[in-house]
Amino acid sequence: MYTVGPVQENCFFVRRPDADTAVVVDPGDEAPRLIEALGALGIGTVAAILITLTHFDHVGAVKALHDATGAPVYVPKLEREMLANINAYVPASLPFGPFEGHKAEHTVTGGDVLELAGLTFDVRLTPGHSIGHVTYAVRGEDALLSGDVLFAGSVGRTDLPGGDWQTLLGSIEALLTEFPAESVVYPGHMGITTLGQEQATNPFLRELAAR
Repeated sequence: MYTVGPVQENCFFVRRPDADTAVVVDPGDEAPRLIEALGALGIGTVAAILITLTHFDHVGAVKALHDATGAPVYVPKLEREMLANINAYVPASLPFGPFEGHKAEHTVTGGDVLELAGLTFDVRLTPGHSIGHVTYAVRGEDALLSGDVLFAGSVGRTDLPGGDWQTLLGSIEALLTEFPAESVVYPGHMGITTLGQEQATNPFLRELAAR
């Protein structure tokens, strides 16, 4: 996990132990740092760049990383246009950017199965924070790359375009139902947690507990 950029977004490198091939998830900023880290870890091949959502803090380094590694980019289908024209979706009032957009090589919609870097990624559609948000579950590893759906002690905000509280709650409920409590959640911000920990202690999930 590399925490990057002014919004402190988490970018993840996912690989088999000591493998020289990896997948990069949500390279949000600081492309030179991420590229240097790949080399330092002995990662010679990036099999893919996976995107959970296309808010600028998650995709600011996508273009540079793609150009440096040649890795194909997988983006939520409903947000492909946002990645290609990222600056059009950054409010002028925010002091961030400009960013380079990228026309993704592949799209995901939920239900997809990706075989990459010797790992199997099951894609789950988890909207609510953004319209096309997805979560990548690493099959057999009890690992969820959850983007901005669920955090340690918090959840993704729903006051941005495409956000909706009930939709987000439904996405979290689906994850809690499908995956075991010990599943490790690798979120887009803050620290790593587990589904069970959040179900037991996250104050934003009280509505689910009452159902």
